[in-house]
Amino acid sequence: MMYQIISDGSCDLGIETAKKYGVHVVPFYVSIDGEYYKKEIEEIGVMDFYQQMLDYPELTPKSSLPSIQDFVNAFLIYAEQGIDIICLCITTKFSGSYNSAMTASEMVRERYPDVKIKVIDTTVNTVLQGLLVIEAAKMKNAGLTMEQTVDRIEEIKKTGRIFFTIKNMDYLVKGGRAGKVAGKITSCFSLKPVIILKEGEIFLGGIARGRKKSLEKVIQKGHEYFDENHLDPKDFSFAIGVGYNHEEAEPFRGELLRDFDGALSREDIPIRQIGATIGVHTGPEPIGYGVIEKWNSSSLK
Repeated sequence: MMYQIISDGSCDLGIETAKKYGVHVVPFYVSIDGEYYKKEIEEIGVMDFYQQMLDYPELTPKSSLPSIQDFVNAFLIYAEQGIDIICLCITTKFSGSYNSAMTASEMVRERYPDVKIKVIDTTVNTVLQGLLVIEAAKMKNAGLTMEQTVDRIEEIKKTGRIFFTIKNMDYLVKGGRAGKVAGKITSCFSLKPVIILKEGEIFLGGIARGRKKSLEKVIQKGHEYFDENHLDPKDFSFAIGVGYNHEEAEPFRGELLRDFDGALSREDIPIRQIGATIGVHTGPEPIGYGVIEKWNSSSLK
C-alpha cells in the first residue's frame, strides 16, 4: 500500500525541495512580539522574519508548534484516500510537535481504523531533520515498505549530527534552549560558541575568537566525528544550513570541500535556509552543517 511522508516545518526543506520529494510539510508558527503568530513560509517569509529580528533586537521572538488540528487536517488528506502515513517530527527535547501529531493520529484513526499512521521523534531538527526526511522519501521512492522505511529511519537518525556556530548566546538563553552550553560561554563579545546537536540535545563543542575561527572549528569538529568513528563521508548526506547571512554559505562550503579533500563534490553539499522556527533560538546568524547516514549506505552490506 502507498504511504505519504509528512514532516513538521522544522525540517527546513523549503517549498521547492519539499515538492521535489513529495513531502507534505505542516508549518510551525512564529512571532516577533510573542503575541501575534503567523505560519512560517505560508504567512511570513523566513528572510522577512530574520529582518524583523535584526530591526527589533529588543524583542524576544518565539515559535509555536503546529496545532493538533493542523496535523489532523494534513493526515485526513491521505487517510480519506486510504493512504498510510509516516510523520517525522522535530526532537521532543525542543518541541511538543510530536505530541500534537500523536494526538492527531489517534483522532484520525478513530475515523479510519485501517489507515496506518506512524509518528516518529526524529531526535533532530532544522536542515538535519530535512536530510532525514529526504532519506525517508528516497526509501519510499525506491520501493521500501512503510515498515522497512520506519525501521531504517530509526537506525540512521542516531547518526545525525549538526555542527554550527552563532553570533552569540543571547537568543539561546532567551528561549531557554541553551541546555548544557548555558553558563559555559563568557559574555565577551569576541568569543563565539561552537555547538553540536546530537540525539536531540545541544552540547558545547568549544569556543573560538571571532567568526572566522568559529567556522574553522565547526569544520574541525565535524571532521573529528568522521575520524573518531571511522566513518566514510560518502556514506552520509550533507547539508549546510544558514540564517540571514547567505554570503557566508558559499565560502563555507568551499572550506568544507577542501577539508574532506576530494571525498565530496559541491553537489553533495546543498545550501539550505535555516527557518525561523529554529532562528528564534539561534538568532538571525547561525551557520553550520548537518550530516546523517544515507539509507543505502555501505553499512548495510
